[in-house]
Amino acid sequence: MQRLTLLFGFLVATVPLTQGVTGSGGSECSCGRNHFTCAVSAFGECTCIPAQWQCDGDNDCGDHSDEDGCMLPTCSPLEFHCDNGKCIRRSWVCDGDNDCGDDSDEQDCPPRECEEDEFHCQNGYCIRSLWHCDGDNDCGDNSDEQCDMRKCSDKEFRCNDGSCIAEHWYCDGDTDCKDGSDEEGCPADVPVTNCSVEEFQCAYGRCILDIYHCDGDDDCGDWSDESDCASHHPCRLGEFLCNSGLCINAGWRCDGDFDCDDQSDEKNCTASQCTTDQFRCKSGRCIRLSWRCDGEDDCSDNSDEEDCEKTELPHCAPDQFTCGTGRCIGQRKVCNGAKDCQDGSDEIPHQNCREPSEEESCNVDNGGCAHKCQQVRGIVQCTCHTGYRLMENGKLCQDINECAEDGYCSQGCTNLEGGFQCWCVQGYELRPDKRGCKALGPEPVLLFANRIDIRQVLPRRSEYTLLLNNLENAIALDFHHDKELVFWSDVTLDRIMKANLNGSNVEEVVSTGLESPGGLAIDWIHNKLYWTDSGTSRIEVSNLDGTQRKVLLWQNLEKPRAIALHPMEGTIYWTDWGNTPRIEYAAMDGSNRKIIADTHLFWPNGLTIDYAGQKMYWVDAKHHVIERADLDGQNRRAVISQGLPHPFAITVFEDSLYWTDWHTKSINSANKFTGKNQEIIRNKLHFPMDIHTLHPQRQPAAGRNRCGTNNGGCSHLCLPSTANYTCACPTGFKKVDDYNCAGSLDKFLLFARRTDIRRISFDTEDKSDDVIPLADVRSAVALDWDAKGEYIYWTDVTTDSINRAKWDGTKQEAIAVTSLESPAGLAVDWVTNKLYWTDAGTDRIEASNLDGSMRTVLIWENLDRPRDIVVDPIGGYMYWTDWGANPKIERAGLDASERTVIISSNLTWPNGLAVDYETERLYWADAGMKTIEYANLNGTHRRVLIGSQLPHPFGLTLHEDKIYWTDWQSKSIQSADKNSGLGRMVLRENLENLMDIHMFHRHRTPVASMCKIDNGGCSHLCLLAPLPKAYHCGCPTGINLLADGKTCAPGMTSFLIFARRTDIRMVSLDIPYFADVVVPVNGSMKNTIAIGVDPKEGKVYWSDSTLNKISRADLNGSQQEDIVTTGLMTTDGLAVDITGRKIYWTDTGTNRIEVANLDGTMRKVLIWQNLDSPRAIALHHEKGFMYWTDWGEHAKLERAAMDGSDRMVLINSNLGWPNGLVIDKEGSRLLWADAHTERIEAADLNGVNRRTLVTPVQHPYGLTLLDSHIYWTDWQTRSIQRADKNTGNDIITVRGNLPGLMDIQAIDRARPVGFNKCSVRNGGCSHLCLPRPGGITCACPTGIQMKNDGRTCDNAPETYLLFSSRGSIRRISLDTTDYTDVHVPVPELHNVISLDYDSVEMKVYYTDVFLDVIRSANLNGSGMMTVIGQGLKTTDGLAIDWVARNLYWTDTGRNTIEVSWLDGTCRKVLINNSLDEPRAIAVFPRKGYLFWTDWGNLAKIERAQLDGTDRKVLINTDLGWPNGLTLDYDSRRIYWVDAHLDRIESCDLNGKLRQVLVGQVIHPFALTQHDRWIYWTDWQTKSVQRVDKYTGRNKETILANVEGLMDIIVVSPQRQTGTNSCGVNNGGCTHLCFARATDFVCDCPDEPDGRLCSVVPGYVPPFPETTRSSEKADAGDSRRNFDFFPAKPTDPVENTSENCSQKDASQGLCEESVNQVLPAINGEGLHISYIIGAVLSILAILILIAAVIIYRHKKSKFNDPVVSNLTYSNPSYRTSTQEVKIETVQKPAIYNQLRYQKELSGPSDSLSPFIF
Repeated sequence: MQRLTLLFGFLVATVPLTQGVTGSGGSECSCGRNHFTCAVSAFGECTCIPAQWQCDGDNDCGDHSDEDGCMLPTCSPLEFHCDNGKCIRRSWVCDGDNDCGDDSDEQDCPPRECEEDEFHCQNGYCIRSLWHCDGDNDCGDNSDEQCDMRKCSDKEFRCNDGSCIAEHWYCDGDTDCKDGSDEEGCPADVPVTNCSVEEFQCAYGRCILDIYHCDGDDDCGDWSDESDCASHHPCRLGEFLCNSGLCINAGWRCDGDFDCDDQSDEKNCTASQCTTDQFRCKSGRCIRLSWRCDGEDDCSDNSDEEDCEKTELPHCAPDQFTCGTGRCIGQRKVCNGAKDCQDGSDEIPHQNCREPSEEESCNVDNGGCAHKCQQVRGIVQCTCHTGYRLMENGKLCQDINECAEDGYCSQGCTNLEGGFQCWCVQGYELRPDKRGCKALGPEPVLLFANRIDIRQVLPRRSEYTLLLNNLENAIALDFHHDKELVFWSDVTLDRIMKANLNGSNVEEVVSTGLESPGGLAIDWIHNKLYWTDSGTSRIEVSNLDGTQRKVLLWQNLEKPRAIALHPMEGTIYWTDWGNTPRIEYAAMDGSNRKIIADTHLFWPNGLTIDYAGQKMYWVDAKHHVIERADLDGQNRRAVISQGLPHPFAITVFEDSLYWTDWHTKSINSANKFTGKNQEIIRNKLHFPMDIHTLHPQRQPAAGRNRCGTNNGGCSHLCLPSTANYTCACPTGFKKVDDYNCAGSLDKFLLFARRTDIRRISFDTEDKSDDVIPLADVRSAVALDWDAKGEYIYWTDVTTDSINRAKWDGTKQEAIAVTSLESPAGLAVDWVTNKLYWTDAGTDRIEASNLDGSMRTVLIWENLDRPRDIVVDPIGGYMYWTDWGANPKIERAGLDASERTVIISSNLTWPNGLAVDYETERLYWADAGMKTIEYANLNGTHRRVLIGSQLPHPFGLTLHEDKIYWTDWQSKSIQSADKNSGLGRMVLRENLENLMDIHMFHRHRTPVASMCKIDNGGCSHLCLLAPLPKAYHCGCPTGINLLADGKTCAPGMTSFLIFARRTDIRMVSLDIPYFADVVVPVNGSMKNTIAIGVDPKEGKVYWSDSTLNKISRADLNGSQQEDIVTTGLMTTDGLAVDITGRKIYWTDTGTNRIEVANLDGTMRKVLIWQNLDSPRAIALHHEKGFMYWTDWGEHAKLERAAMDGSDRMVLINSNLGWPNGLVIDKEGSRLLWADAHTERIEAADLNGVNRRTLVTPVQHPYGLTLLDSHIYWTDWQTRSIQRADKNTGNDIITVRGNLPGLMDIQAIDRARPVGFNKCSVRNGGCSHLCLPRPGGITCACPTGIQMKNDGRTCDNAPETYLLFSSRGSIRRISLDTTDYTDVHVPVPELHNVISLDYDSVEMKVYYTDVFLDVIRSANLNGSGMMTVIGQGLKTTDGLAIDWVARNLYWTDTGRNTIEVSWLDGTCRKVLINNSLDEPRAIAVFPRKGYLFWTDWGNLAKIERAQLDGTDRKVLINTDLGWPNGLTLDYDSRRIYWVDAHLDRIESCDLNGKLRQVLVGQVIHPFALTQHDRWIYWTDWQTKSVQRVDKYTGRNKETILANVEGLMDIIVVSPQRQTGTNSCGVNNGGCTHLCFARATDFVCDCPDEPDGRLCSVVPGYVPPFPETTRSSEKADAGDSRRNFDFFPAKPTDPVENTSENCSQKDASQGLCEESVNQVLPAINGEGLHISYIIGAVLSILAILILIAAVIIYRHKKSKFNDPVVSNLTYSNPSYRTSTQEVKIETVQKPAIYNQLRYQKELSGPSDSLSPFIF
């Protein structure tokens, strides 16, 4: 509202600014002549006063602008006259404070000397050095913050404003930089988030679990998961349901304010329904009546400021006078004899003005003034010094109490005569302005929840970091600074979590019993966690780890939201935004509760406490205001009342408030006293929720721990109160004295609420319900309990399971998880310890032991949706309700005998049942009839107990004289007298989804039973029965009771067994009903597809295509073992040759059919060609044939002999997806199921006489046959079906509702196995004996040759390929023609890259770049050991010198070539300069050469001696990525593959005679050579291929479809041949021996290994001499040291690495003068001087020759144009084998010259002086 304008002629004029006029302040005013223009007001108004009023010492403008800069002689001699006319005390001059306001009292002051630990501001202030560059303007002139921007780390992105953010936030769609620069210039094609089938996609793209869709919770954060839902989470009474699913106060409907996020609360409104204390805007919005005509546009259309009465006058300043007309004039103009007011109200008669007297003068007694006197127009006017105000008598001055007003001091204020003094509480220090307080310690951090993550922002410097991400819906948070923990609540997961402040160690704290935990607070002194839950309407407390949880407050709470603690005072504060919004506080033990604010509150969200200022602040999202008050609610006032769309949470630090806003998605700040200096700290956030200031002063350590060090002597919780503390017990536990709680509960009401199970303790008076901490309760329905075991039992109809746990939630376990569809009723027989339940899905009643074992079906006929069940062990009966088509209540003996209907009329939905054992009555609740009734146990004398006000009763129980029940519709638990139905009480209300209810107690009636004595003589189950029988023996499901009536059969004889992906089940065919039983295999199943059974041994075999293995176990689940674990991909078919004792299987992934012994040994590939997705397989041992289906591109049904011979196609027409296959041996027919043609067909065994047996079948998969029936599994109907095998008629469903059905087999263990053709001495075969028509065939395992006798196999292949494929090492025999791969069973393979083989010890050596190790192992997988386990980065190449027993490797990560002994000892770096990604490596021990490829920037192939000397570049032109390297030792050529140029090339050992062997290979990686072939692996084609090494022709794929192919080598007796000087006695070397082209050398490892090392062959140096005593002591040993050459160790020794130092050499540890020399191996008898001379001569000649060669080579290289054109982006085999693109970059020619010169001038290049 603009202020009223008063025009009084020449007097003051106040006018609004005109648009477009700007001045120094952004606007300017222009008054007429003889007028002074006041400063523009905050409302944009101009004020004009007469010119003579300027500089008259009177505040006429109201803002002192007419007096600023005036020099008035009004200051006393004891005062200082400021430049602006203000008078201050002289003692204040040059004290460092700006007392004048224009800093004139601090000008021309002598410079103050700052202390050593202080920073000198440019304005002369001294501040702490720690405050320099802390983001806070402590100097006042910002000179302490003129700092260099901090450097961002390598993993950070620098914003344009200089701040740093995480690198992965760049272009992530979120504006993380304050200036938005992280989202500028980003590619437009932002990837679209694709949610899985189990997820729901929010409107903005985020994925949440689908179970959260339409659950009533805002899990997305924008309510998009709750829109378009047929059924919403119901709102409470007095609430309005938004279309988005949000519940708001019903009074906010049609009030003109958009409270729903989708604005649905303001749709279809006729007129706003404003209350009597509200004003209705023109827009229809309702605002407070007090906001009418207050000068602010609260309606947003200014209608609240229209038609305001003229009496509403502008407010004048305190030192101004208000005229009767409303005009403001200076106080001194009153009674000055001039009518300054138009109406003369400033003079007589309106004022008590005295007539001017001649005696009145400032010269006489100072005019009677106490302080200052001046005469205006002859009238004496008194004024006061600064800090005083004039009293009513106009003469005397009174001290002003500045401390009475907020904002003078930041924290503490002491009033002084004429002034005041500010002070700070502990932990703060007074700022240089002597008013503000600065917190000591680190820079403050704002910690805020952002729904999907928790982030930190530095408010003073815009630094922005991520603390925790990938959260679901983080709302509330708090921290514990001392323990460095952060806590938060997640309202999607309904959890309270915690983590370290560095983001590590995320843990659940509270995981049960939460519905909407919107507030969280930490008691950092007593280490307690408090939280509010608006869903449960509670405030709870626990220890920091969530233990000892207690409901603190629960009465008269509606929707508690924000919570704040004051542990120093022992108080707790919270907001409640229910129907009666309020702010309350109580002691932290729950006592002394009090409402401190309940007026003018609408939606109080955030709440915080200013501990230093002893104030509380809160935000109101509906009121759009931030308010503050004293801690008792007094002195309440608004701090900010405009510009707050939807504030949510608030925190305070020093003099600033920080809050989050939902609508603006921002964090904002303002001054906590005035609300001014508003600033946006961060905007464009995801969904900012709770916020806290992370700083030690927000959790001051000054408070006293009321509980002390011994928990106050309390056994459980010690909770502080305002005076002392209180010992408290977890919810439901009673206190036995002032300090101790009971150890357990004696009696409690147990009830289910679908997603949780709760108890109401009857041991305490509060009777508050407590959630039992259970995991994954999805839809609990039925309950019961067992006091002896202290267990509670429940059914879950979502997970279809029966579960149990101790009453305190521990030892939770599922006891029945299979063959359940809707277990709705549950009862415990406490006499025989049996569990009974009903299943409305399977229409059965079953029983088992209390642990779920020995489960049996009792009743399976004539049940139609059985619901509740109760047992009467006293009478031996069970009772159940059935609410199908004909609702009834039945009873039968607990052994299912004597079944009878007892109630069948006037029933609709008979739900709960209860037995009163005292009165022998049966009670039930009927939700349809809306009654609770009872009758005698035989159904007679039926009575209605309660027949009114029962909307929908469900659960029912009895205890003592009370009946308790749950009601779905009233959402309540009620009780009444069990005899009369009177005395009804509501125990709990507002509880959704109430289910079953029971009273847990420890006084059940003891009953004598024969079952308690030796189990009644029963072998398995002993079940109670009505008298006179009393008990009956029973058997587990599917097993028959023998004739003795006591003993059960050992197992099923005739049964179906089928795979269901994650389990294997059996259906007995021995009994008159079908019930599936899970085979309790002790091992995990991920995707079980095919199964087979060996009835002879009683074992089941199965394949798992996810775990890629074939396993077996006994039919009772024991003896589980994996028999085939390698070389499998998708084993779809499996068959057990029960006669021949073999297992056959098909593999769709490898397209093979294989066979092995039943234990997986002697595995052989039978068929590998022309297969395209083989599926089912069936065997006919007697005829020697195997049959299989193939549903590849050309589906067919084939047959072959069981040894793989005589293969032929039987049927290849009119087939789609032939899945199941079975042989009808009696009918000599083949039967198969086709899921595409939807048929089951039959044909003769030779494929003729084909006919359709069953059609249509929707999606058959497995097929089997037994006796006269066929059985099949169907994916579509999720069922097992049965039909007549001859006609296809009489189809019935054996079992339904079984998702994931796969293979099925029908077994009759009573049938004879048949004659085994190989039974006599294995058919004379050494390995495999396989049947075929008319006989047998001896066969060998894959890759092994049969000897000439046709019966005996070699022990192993002689020549074979060995290759790696990341997680495996495989073998392909070259002795046989099948070329099928066999896995080498080496354990713990992760990412194998390079391989080599040692033919001496027959070990494979390999590198694993995931573990960064080099390992070795035997080919049978045994003896695996780590050779090199440290100091490796990326070991790409590996080579074995089989003569010298040395191991060479390249390390691309470290750019080195190293060597060691084969056991990893004697490790030495050979080459470490001028290497740029060395890759493949090969050795030629006979020639003493070492070769390697380098695929760095300048790719090359190099050669050196085996000791690393005489290094030479062989090839450095026309190379891309030289990957693999191999040597042809016979033709003495080098072969390599180039993955960039896509070719295979070769040259001789000197780099000459280069030729391209194969010009087009896609992406080769490694290669090897054998005989006339070159073999290589290819990433792109995923294959092993070969080509003729002479012509490059005859290209052939050896193995296809192998992921991750890496290195490949040949193992052959002809491969590792020859010897050299190091082959005998290690060349006489103590450590490393290196053969060279013409000689050999000895060398030492880089790090001494404790043994003396010599580089002279045959010489072992003595130990160093230190003293004569040691010389004498070692005299005997020194000779022994020279008498042998040390052998290479065989065990690995942990290596350290260091070169031989000069000190070691001086001590003789490396090489010293020879005292005694043993004869050398070579050159024996030559004098040492001759040898040295010859060596030096040869060396000189070699140097000259090398210089010439290098010079010529260098010239040719400079002229090579190819090298300068390409830089390569090398492929990384750590992640994937995807195709790698090449980046070409033009570089100037000078770059290559400089680079080449740099390489040649390395430290090892001794030839560089000869280059130019």
